[in-house]
Amino acid sequence: MVDDRGMLAASEQREKNLIQCGVGAGVPDGMNKSVCKSGEGGMEMDDNLLWVYEQRCKMAVASLQKNGFDAVYCKRREDACRNIIDEARKARTIGFGGSMTVRELQLEPELEQLGVELLQHNKPGLSSEEKLSIRRRQLTCDLFLTGSNAVTLNGQLVNVDGVGNRVGAMMFGPKQVIVVMGRNKIVEDVHAAIKRIKAVAAPANARRLNLKLPCAVTGQCSECQSPERICRATVILDKKPSQANIRVLIINDDLGY
Repeated sequence: MVDDRGMLAASEQREKNLIQCGVGAGVPDGMNKSVCKSGEGGMEMDDNLLWVYEQRCKMAVASLQKNGFDAVYCKRREDACRNIIDEARKARTIGFGGSMTVRELQLEPELEQLGVELLQHNKPGLSSEEKLSIRRRQLTCDLFLTGSNAVTLNGQLVNVDGVGNRVGAMMFGPKQVIVVMGRNKIVEDVHAAIKRIKAVAAPANARRLNLKLPCAVTGQCSECQSPERICRATVILDKKPSQANIRVLIINDDLGY
């Protein structure tokens, strides 16, 4: 008889391998039958599936450009990092919207070497008043770095905020905004974007922030009325706001929530 625990462990490992290959993360219907191959660093994505993702990334980039955004396709994370660092050299103050995608790029050490002031409201040890002050300064910083909860193939940026500082700074204030996201954030339309945010981004962020929310326990949105609710402001950028300078970097990799 096969040990149930062994079967469970094997199933969990298969799921982990699929996630490492990007399968199931923002994958459109019909794309889950991919082939993964082993490499020295673990599982690697099949070249054909990687090509499909590249086409989706480029389609989103082209749509964003039509909508007035300065959109760039990045084949690797390093390409996005180089783009951000080059822009950071022109800045004196850099604001962070609290993006997991930006955090995963591990830009801080190199940005600190530039001698610029980093405005981060999530630093440990800050009081509520200090966090609020930093959020306000981010609205007028030289460079604002953030992610996006989703981007549609029609070139719309879709975000849901709790405080509003992130979506506020994206639309107006900073001299330059760079929105960076992975291929897993690409969806078909606004409906799919909201569905993704409620099902993936919000529960993951609620859990990360140790909030006492139903979704942090169940992993599902229940449209709660909690005072700690983080889904409060839904903003859809159909076009680039007229007075904003927004560059969107889409990376052919899975990043953030």
